[in-house]
Amino acid sequence: MSWAETIRTGLAAIRSHATRSVLTVVGILIGIAAVILTVGLGLGTQKDVSESISSLGSNLLIIRPGSAVSLEGVRGGFGSLASLTMDDAAALGSSTAAPDIAGVAPEASTGVSLENGETNWTTTVTGTTVAWPLVRWRGLLQGEFFSQSDAAAMANVVVLGSETAQELFGTAWAVGRSLTIDSVTYEVIGVLAEQGSSGNTNLDDLAVVPMETYVANISPTTAAVQTIYLQATSQATLSAAYQEAETLLLNLHGITEAGSADFSISSQDALVSTATAVYRTLTVLLVAIAAIALLVGGIGVMNIMLVSVTERTREIGLRKALGAKPNAIRRQFLVEATTLGLVGGVLGAGLGVAGGLALPGVLGSSIVISWSAVFLALAVAIGIGLVFGVYPATRAAKLAPVDALREE
Repeated sequence: MSWAETIRTGLAAIRSHATRSVLTVVGILIGIAAVILTVGLGLGTQKDVSESISSLGSNLLIIRPGSAVSLEGVRGGFGSLASLTMDDAAALGSSTAAPDIAGVAPEASTGVSLENGETNWTTTVTGTTVAWPLVRWRGLLQGEFFSQSDAAAMANVVVLGSETAQELFGTAWAVGRSLTIDSVTYEVIGVLAEQGSSGNTNLDDLAVVPMETYVANISPTTAAVQTIYLQATSQATLSAAYQEAETLLLNLHGITEAGSADFSISSQDALVSTATAVYRTLTVLLVAIAAIALLVGGIGVMNIMLVSVTERTREIGLRKALGAKPNAIRRQFLVEATTLGLVGGVLGAGLGVAGGLALPGVLGSSIVISWSAVFLALAVAIGIGLVFGVYPATRAAKLAPVDALREE
């Protein structure tokens, strides 16, 4: 029997048992689509997390105060100790003491109500330095960021996030407008470009003023800063910048043991790596569950082929009596099983890709279609047909013609 005749006969056998064939294909289809979607969801989540962390800035180190301990011995969380100052930030900006640090942006923030006539909006007001846009990778939608002369003069100027400007003025184009903070009038000199969110923080809802203005008008009772952002000169020098920052701060704070530091330094890369590792583990778990669905589909292929062998015993016997060789019989049943796997794989891949395009809007999370996963899933589907079709095909090939012809 030629290959063309084998394929034609195999397809005819599949059509003659359409219901069983469709159910078998559906089992494989669901497994393949599940694999593609779970891999895509895992990759998409890793992408979202990486972009969210990257939105903080490039080659970034984040320094936060340590934990305060109350008189009763109760330990606060990280950041509760007022251990970082503007002097620390100035020292970290020294090219002599820290040559691998390209930029330093200290931040002090508090929640304050901003007013524009009868309109008010409570947001985070941040005091910082002129290096902030560069270190934090923040562009401007309109206007300009405050200058060193504005900072030296403690000018009442403010740069708004686009959402804050929208809430106060009904438009993001707010340069030249005025607002009040604690009865002090500020001029809007710039509006930041949209940045989105990072975790639970809306990066477009804030107001930025010079640190000198912040200390003089908004928070005059403290000289501490809550966060110091450092930008390394490059990705390659990130580790060196970390060491320089840690050594310098330990010396400034008179601390000899790194384990006793009253501050913590986190690396942007460390955050990305940790988040990626977590989501990679979850992806592996989900793929394992999808693989179980594929296994069930494979068992379905084997079941239908075994039933087919049983129902077609007389047909097999007649073919062998007419001279069909065992290899021809085996080949026909393998073609049927492989066809079921291939059809289920193609339909499952199509469903998985379609789901990857449609579901992000519903789930609110990215789904990255991995074409390597798609082609691997197709190969697995064909492999399922072959592997789970071998036993039924071998059983059919071993039937004795006389015994098969006696079968009722």
